[in-house]
Amino acid sequence: MSGFRELSLEELRARRSDKWAKYPPDVLPAWVAEMDFPLAPPVREVLLAAVEIGDTGYANPGDLPAAFSAFAAARWGWAPPVERVFVTGDVMLGVGGVLRLTTAPGDGVVVNTPAYPPFFATIPVVERRLVEVPLVETEAKWELDLEGLERAFASGARAYLLCNPHNPTGRVFERSQLEQVAELANRYGVVVLADEIHAPLVESGAVHTPYVSLDDEAGARAVTLTGASKAWNIPGLKCGLIVAGSSELQAELRRAAKLLCDQTGHLGVLASTAAFRHGGAWLDSLLEHLDGNRRHLARLLAAELPQIRYRQPEASYLAWLDCRSLPLGEDPAAVFRERGRVALTRGLDFGSEGAGYARLNFGTSRELLDEAVARMAAAVAR
Repeated sequence: MSGFRELSLEELRARRSDKWAKYPPDVLPAWVAEMDFPLAPPVREVLLAAVEIGDTGYANPGDLPAAFSAFAAARWGWAPPVERVFVTGDVMLGVGGVLRLTTAPGDGVVVNTPAYPPFFATIPVVERRLVEVPLVETEAKWELDLEGLERAFASGARAYLLCNPHNPTGRVFERSQLEQVAELANRYGVVVLADEIHAPLVESGAVHTPYVSLDDEAGARAVTLTGASKAWNIPGLKCGLIVAGSSELQAELRRAAKLLCDQTGHLGVLASTAAFRHGGAWLDSLLEHLDGNRRHLARLLAAELPQIRYRQPEASYLAWLDCRSLPLGEDPAAVFRERGRVALTRGLDFGSEGAGYARLNFGTSRELLDEAVARMAAAVAR
C-alpha cells in the first residue's frame, strides 16, 4: 500500500507532539488534526537525507512552487503559474500576511461559523474585525448562507475567509456555490482568502474546486492558501503556500516574499516538495483508509451512540458530531474526556454554533477508532 500502514498505540505513545503529550497516558487522544500513521516514504527519505548532511538551515522555496503546480494540475485540473506560488510558515501566517497587505486596520473579515478556532485568534491579532456568517444546516448538508454573505459584504466587510473544504463540518462546496460567492465578492470589492488546506483529502464522491481557478475575475482579488501539512501529516515542519489569483496580488506578495519565507521551515519545504512530487500513491492509500474509517464510524455510532447525529464529511479525517440529543450540556467533549478518558475537540472552540458538538479525529487505526467510540459510549452510560 505504498508504505501506508497503521501504528500501534505503543508506537504512538512514543511521540512527543501535542496530540500525544497534552493529556495523561490514560486518555486516548482523538482531538487535534494529527494523524496516527508513519510518514509517507518519499517524505521520510528526504528528511533523513537532510539530517544526515546537516541540511537544517534557512528555507529556500526551491522547487516547491513547481511541485505544487504539477500536483494541482493532476488532482484538480488547475496549474497555477509558478511565479504566483509563495511559501509561508503555515496557512494562518499566510492569512495574517494577506490581510495586512489587502485590508486596513478595523476592516471586517467574514468567516462561516462554526469555524476553525485559529480564525478567531488571527483576525484580531492583525487588528481586523471578525464578522460571523453562520453556515445553514439543512436536512442533507451544511450550506453557505449567500444572503448572509451579501448582507455582510454590503455592510462594509472587506475580506472573506472561506474555508473549503470546511473545518469542522467537512463540507466541500460545489463550483456553482463558489461562483455565486465570486459574483458577490466582485460586486462589493471583497478580498477572498480561500483556506484549502484539506483539499488533498477530498473523498472520491466530492470534487474540490480551487477558488482562484474559477476565472480571472474571481481571482483578481483572491488567494488560495494551502499546503501539504494536513494530507501528509507534517504540520510541525511549518510550511504552507499562498497562491495569488492575479498578477496584481502576485506583485503585492512578492514584496512580502522574504518575510513570508523567513517564517517557513526549511525541512517543511523539503518535505512538502517530496509529498507533492512523489507522495501521490501514499496519499491514495490514505484516502482509501480514511473512506473506510468514515463509513465505519457511521456504523459504530449507529450501533453504540444512535443519539449522536453524524454526517459523513466529504473531506479530511475530522467528524463533526452533534451531541445535542444527549444530556451532556454545551461541552460534550469535557464529559467524554472526564468520564470516558477520550479526548475530542470541544465544539465551543469553533464558536457559539458549536455548543453541544464535539469534533473527533478518525485519522487513526480501526482498532483505536473502535476504542474511542467505546469510551464515548461508556461515558454516556455513566
